[in-house]
Amino acid sequence: MGVSRETLAGLAERYDLPAGSEPKLERLLVALIAEKRAPTSERARADALRTHVADSLSGLEIEPLRAAARTADLGSGAGFPGLVMAAALPDGRFDLIEAATRKAAVAGRLADAAGIANATAVTARAEEWGASPPGAEGYEAVTARAVAPLSVLAEYAAPLLRLDGVLVAWKGERSEDEERAAAAAASRLGLEVAEIRAVTPFAGVRSRHLHVLRKVAPTPPEYPRRPGMALKRPLG
Repeated sequence: MGVSRETLAGLAERYDLPAGSEPKLERLLVALIAEKRAPTSERARADALRTHVADSLSGLEIEPLRAAARTADLGSGAGFPGLVMAAALPDGRFDLIEAATRKAAVAGRLADAAGIANATAVTARAEEWGASPPGAEGYEAVTARAVAPLSVLAEYAAPLLRLDGVLVAWKGERSEDEERAAAAAASRLGLEVAEIRAVTPFAGVRSRHLHVLRKVAPTPPEYPRRPGMALKRPLG
């Protein structure tokens, strides 16, 4: 499925967005372009529309993500894909998990400017947020875009997910080594690889994939490990 018109109206039509989503996304773009401290190099409207809005909306192709009542967006940065998903899914709740205080503050300002009331910026490391409520087993879905290798994302996400919940990770070109490590890590964390879907969020994009891991068993109590260990000593 391709984007025939790289406009907000075209994206709203493509993804059957509810009334009110398009104005929120327009305000989000305006606020992002005006935000001097936004941690992104995509500041022109056309570039931001493609790489932040259209790319984020491709997650709506994954039905369990679209249906989730609560979603955690890991390493959210300025709030992508979480803010876009929240604008598109007003009945869902989105926590934008970001360890860097400055980035989390930007995400909060963008949410306020766009009127996206169902998204909350949370300054925390993923491992800390998943260690106890309300983060631990608090979500039907976890999203991550350009954050870490899949095996590391699996370890971050597993403690956050309820049974049958899904991790959806945005990735570029497929890597056999990364996918093998992710499957091995998943088997230790109560997850399984459910799907790897090729997507075309905007015209001209190449090798874009959504990796979907589903939680099929309780995560062992030794996870999450202490902050930093998932990256330093990845599973798989």
